[in-house]
Amino acid sequence: MKIGFDNEKYLQMQSSHIKDRISKFGGKLYLEFGGKLFDDYHASRVLPGFKPDSKINMLIQLKDQAEIIIAINSLHIEQSKVRSDLDITYTLDTLRLIDAFREKGLYVGSVVLTQFAGQPSAETFQKQLESMGIKVYRHYPIAGYPYNVPVIVSEDGYGKNEFVKTERPLVVVTAPGPGSGKMAVCLSQLYHEHKNGVNAGYAKFETFPIWNIPLKHPVNIAYEAATADLNDVNMIDPFHLEAYGETTINYNRDVEIYPVLKTMFEQIYGACPYKSPTDMGVNMAGNCITDDDAVKYAANIEIIRRYYNALCKKRQTNSGDEEIHKIELLMQQANISIDLRKVISAALTKAEITGEPATAMEMPDGTVLTGKTSKLLGASSALLLNSLKYLAGLDDSVMLIDPNIIEPIQDLKVNHLRNHNPRLHVDEVLVALSICAATNEDAKKAIDALKLLNGLEAHSTVILSQVDMNVFKKLGVNITCEPKYQSKSLYHKN
Repeated sequence: MKIGFDNEKYLQMQSSHIKDRISKFGGKLYLEFGGKLFDDYHASRVLPGFKPDSKINMLIQLKDQAEIIIAINSLHIEQSKVRSDLDITYTLDTLRLIDAFREKGLYVGSVVLTQFAGQPSAETFQKQLESMGIKVYRHYPIAGYPYNVPVIVSEDGYGKNEFVKTERPLVVVTAPGPGSGKMAVCLSQLYHEHKNGVNAGYAKFETFPIWNIPLKHPVNIAYEAATADLNDVNMIDPFHLEAYGETTINYNRDVEIYPVLKTMFEQIYGACPYKSPTDMGVNMAGNCITDDDAVKYAANIEIIRRYYNALCKKRQTNSGDEEIHKIELLMQQANISIDLRKVISAALTKAEITGEPATAMEMPDGTVLTGKTSKLLGASSALLLNSLKYLAGLDDSVMLIDPNIIEPIQDLKVNHLRNHNPRLHVDEVLVALSICAATNEDAKKAIDALKLLNGLEAHSTVILSQVDMNVFKKLGVNITCEPKYQSKSLYHKN
């Protein structure tokens, strides 16, 4: 994939811009951090050149000035809400985030339990955190939030919340997922800081939509596709247009809430420091695009991936069609079709010829390879081996794994582990290949080529097992599936 984004420029501009924002508020800034601080693969896919860990590396540049507050909704704790991308609860993800921040040398000051109303699970989680030496604060539901501003900005509103004691000039407020109450935590802190004679500031860091590229730019459309289940809609910021005569892009929720935020700021400070929701943002990503055509192409491919993800979600969960229909409309706006992704037609053609499930992957030079189902290997495993041979410069006739190694693994699966499918999954193939690499130079070359899979496009004609999906994800392969299962069974094991 062609590089279209200058990551080093982004790190420098972003950290500099945040430092400047801190100085404008007398040395104390609460920064609401939207999206993913770690592993932002959506950004890396639509902005080729953006590193998935860019945002956390930007914070590392500010680590001596920054501390982190993690907000988690007490209702989510009680409901055992799960992060779908990691398949872990929000409580476990909170612990994961704390560990990850600390490993990077970042200071985690505390955890805030938002919407706390005596939920037993939230109380248990607080005790667990405190036993680990982590400070925990409680923020409570406020009647009429967010529109009853006189009550919210009073001792009966924010005044009831426990004041989170912070030590550093930059306070980053993040969360394990949406709906955690990050903005409310920031505003509550501003209220208490002002009472204590500190006029702290607030800013928002959202990577998408990018405010200074066109509304219908594929990158911004890809953001709508990624959040189709949340009903986020990109729009021109009318407040910014009125204040400055400049067209900028924001999304509906920020635009809708801005008049309320403006009133809250006026209640706290006597005046609002921002004339628009765009003013509140500190995102510099749009200034770091170096090849707009490369970025547009990458974003269009992402929209198609999101479309297939929605189709599979519908098939797996029997959810409604709203998300699918919305992404279909976005594809029309972007003037693209699934034909843009060459791997889709290649996989479907291979499946039609063989009468079995098939897969396809596009190599860095544009060549599309396929994998077919056989007695020894599933289509995904075959594709992986074919791709590694190609990337390692090996002839297609080279046998990387001796059948004498595959057959004992199949015997173990079927006769001892009671697995009905004897074909090797992708992870099993990689283990077998690693064993062969100890004595086989070609197998070693194939193992060394694994890193070249990162960022490649792939497609399967059936929904893959979770095992195979996870391995492809870890390898950085952008794989999608047709919304159907290999068998007609009612129960499909992962």
